[in-house]
Amino acid sequence: MSRYQRNRGAGSPTNPAGPVYGVISTLDDASPSPADFARCSSPEAKKSELSLFLNWGGPHKNMEINPKPRNRSWVVDVLAIFFGIGTWLGVNGTFIQLPLLVDEAPEGWSLPSYLSVMVQIGNLGPLLYTAIQKYSPKKLNDGWTIHGVLLVGAISCLLTAFFYNKTASVAGTDHSLALFLLTCFTALNACTSSVLFMPYMGRFKEQYMVTYFIGEGLSGLLPSVTALIQGIGESGDCVLVNVTESGEGVYELQKTPPRFDTRVFFLILFALMVLAYVGYTLLNSLPLARKEYAQVTVSEGNKYVYGEADNQPKAEKLSKGQYTYLLLLIGAISLFSNGMFGSIQSYSSAPYGSQAYHLSATLSVIANPVACFMAMFLHFTSLRIITVLSILAGLLTSYVFTTAALSPLPPLHDQTVGAVLVVTAWTLLVGIVSYTKLGITTVMRAQGGQSLVWVGAITQLGSAIGAVAIFFAINYSDLFQAAQSNC
Repeated sequence: MSRYQRNRGAGSPTNPAGPVYGVISTLDDASPSPADFARCSSPEAKKSELSLFLNWGGPHKNMEINPKPRNRSWVVDVLAIFFGIGTWLGVNGTFIQLPLLVDEAPEGWSLPSYLSVMVQIGNLGPLLYTAIQKYSPKKLNDGWTIHGVLLVGAISCLLTAFFYNKTASVAGTDHSLALFLLTCFTALNACTSSVLFMPYMGRFKEQYMVTYFIGEGLSGLLPSVTALIQGIGESGDCVLVNVTESGEGVYELQKTPPRFDTRVFFLILFALMVLAYVGYTLLNSLPLARKEYAQVTVSEGNKYVYGEADNQPKAEKLSKGQYTYLLLLIGAISLFSNGMFGSIQSYSSAPYGSQAYHLSATLSVIANPVACFMAMFLHFTSLRIITVLSILAGLLTSYVFTTAALSPLPPLHDQTVGAVLVVTAWTLLVGIVSYTKLGITTVMRAQGGQSLVWVGAITQLGSAIGAVAIFFAINYSDLFQAAQSNC
C-alpha cells in the first residue's frame, strides 16, 4: 500500500513508498464497506424518499461563495491547468481545422464522419488500460502511463503537421490514410485521459480539480482562438465570376486564404502538448506540488480513502442509489455534450446566418473554461442544485435539437431575435453543462475509492454512444438538413 499523507503540523508530506497502480473496482469499492452506502441516519429520516435521495435540505452546505479562494498554491493551479490542456487538444484541433482539411482531402465533406469513427477507435485505449489493471498480474504504473499517453498525443500532433495531406489507395480509392491513423493516436490520448488524468488529480486537494477542468476547457478554447487568428470561419465575399446570356450575374462565394496553413496550426498544437507534458512532469515531481496532496491513502492505484483535513469539507457518504444516479447523470450529460452537440451545432445555428453560427461556436467554447473558473468562487456539492441545473440543461438541449431538426427553416430563422436566442441558448447550455459536470465530479471525488475512474469510464461510454448515434442520424436519415451558404 502506498500512502500520500499530509502532516498535521508544518512538515512536508511524506514521499510515496512505492509505485501507484490503478484497478477498476465494483461500485461498492467506492466506500470502505457496503454499509457506507446505507442512508445516513439523521432527523430527516422521516422525510420522503425523493427528498432524501436529492439531499433536499441536508445538513451540509449546498453552496458556498468564496470571494477569496481557499488556501492554495497558484503554482499548482497553473500546472493543473497546463495538465488539463493535454486532454482533448489534438482531437478538438483536428475538427476545428476541418474547413481547410476538406479542401485537400479526397473524402471532401464526408471527412468528418470518417474522423468521428477514428475518434471512437481511440476508446480502445481506456478499455485496454482497465483490462490490464483488472486482470493482469503486473499492473501499469499510472505515473509512467500518463507520461506515455501525453507523449503519444504530442507526437501525433507533430506528425499530423507533416502528413495530414498524404493519401494512399485503399480498395482502389484514395483516402487520407495518414490523417486517419494519426487521429486514432490523438484520440487514444484524449479518451484515455478520462480514466487516467482525472483520477490522478484526485490525490490533490479538492480545489485543484476545478483548475484541472479549466485546463480541459482550454483544450477546446485555445485551438478555436488559434483558428480565428488563422482566418477559419470568415464568411468570405460574393464575387461576380460570369454573366449569363440573359444578363444575369453569376456569383461565387470566395473566402480569404488563411493567414497560415494547416502545418503551422498543428505545430502550434504540438507546442501546447509539450506545455501540457511539462506541466504534468512538474506537477508529479515538485515538492511544492506534493505539499498540496489531500490527506489521502492510496491503495491499489487510484483507489482513494480520504482523511479529515482542517481545510477540506467533510463529505457525506452517498447512498448506493445516489451514487448510481450521479454516474447515470454524467453519462447522459456526456452523451449529449461530448457526443452530439458538436455535430448538430452547425444545423442548429447556421440557418440564422454565418455570424450567428460563428458566435454560437465561439461563445460556447469560451463558456466552458469560464464556468469552471466561476466554480473556484461559487462552489456547490448539493444533489438538488445538480438536478435543477441538469433539468435546465435538458430544456436548452431540447431547444437546440429542435432548431437543428427543423433546419434549414427553424423558428424565427429570418429574424434577429431568432439569432440572439440560438446564440444565447448555446452559450448558456455549454456553460451550465460544464458547471454541472464539475459539480458531479467534485461530489464523486469526495467518495474516494475508484469513483473518479468510474466517472471517467461512464463519461467515455456516454460520449461514444452519443457520437455513434448522431453519426447514423446525420448520415443515414433525413432528420438533419444543412443550410447552404449562397450568394
